[in-house]
Amino acid sequence: MISRRTLLTALAAAPLASALPRAAFAAYPDKPIRLIVPFAAGGNADFVARVTGEAMAQILGQPIVVDYRTGAGGSLGADMAAHSAPDGYTLFTGSNGPLTVNPFVQAKLNYDPIKDFVAIGLANLAPHCLAVNEAVPAKNLQELIALSKVKPVNVGTSGAGSASHMTLARFNAATSANITHVPYRGGGALIPDLLSGSITGAMTELSTVLPQVGGGKVRILGVAWSKRSPQLPDVPTMIEQGVKDFTAASYVGILAPAATPPDIVKTLEAALVKALNQKDLQQKMLVSGAELVPDELMTSKGFSDYIKKEFDLTREAAKLAGLSPS
Repeated sequence: MISRRTLLTALAAAPLASALPRAAFAAYPDKPIRLIVPFAAGGNADFVARVTGEAMAQILGQPIVVDYRTGAGGSLGADMAAHSAPDGYTLFTGSNGPLTVNPFVQAKLNYDPIKDFVAIGLANLAPHCLAVNEAVPAKNLQELIALSKVKPVNVGTSGAGSASHMTLARFNAATSANITHVPYRGGGALIPDLLSGSITGAMTELSTVLPQVGGGKVRILGVAWSKRSPQLPDVPTMIEQGVKDFTAASYVGILAPAATPPDIVKTLEAALVKALNQKDLQQKMLVSGAELVPDELMTSKGFSDYIKKEFDLTREAAKLAGLSPS
């Protein structure tokens, strides 16, 4: 016999029990994940999203669908990602622009790059470099710096307030060079003028100009990194050429809305770390001109600390470039 109290207790618990398998026990992820890319297809952020997303999808057992949400230098996509449901099914491909540059050049942001996201991990580091048209007589950085003091030297970047613009401003300040900034709408947009000689050179990601090297029209004078690129072992770093402690790179990482549950963040972090340690993915990164991400930066904490450091560096670079929110 079942007592009346036992029966009533069982009946009261029944609706809760029926809901538990989905709400409490469903394994994450159990449906496709959206990965917002705030820039157009074809750039470094798109490349990282596709190759990293594909590897993570195989590990997680669910598709990762790239969703391009372009505009306002990456701020439109960042805003959408920051205010999406914090359930692990919307992620963000974050980079210099929306995370650590736009706060210093855009007067109104509808998101806080530090408070509105939780970092999953850093996926890609693309060192910056200074490249010139082959007709330029300077064969190294010191010769280019000297040249800039006696005749016009015009160097293009991917845009006013871009990460590469910040790098150029820091380079001018560190070397006393007199290089004139020429902004373009993206790194790819400056390549035709670099090839034709309409501009002296370019400060941009190594991955942007690497395909042009060897064709007799572009020469890379220095790489802004702590060691030489495996793709260009004969090209010295800027540090080797006397620009003390000078490193700069465009970075791309994965983030989620700030209130995403810690266990989901851990699941995504583990998948990203496993993906980035796959040999085939590492080879794709290296061939593109990127550097392999150190183990400690692949993690949520490592990437979070990295963003905060870049935020402070960019604040100083913006002052050097004379930029203010507008």
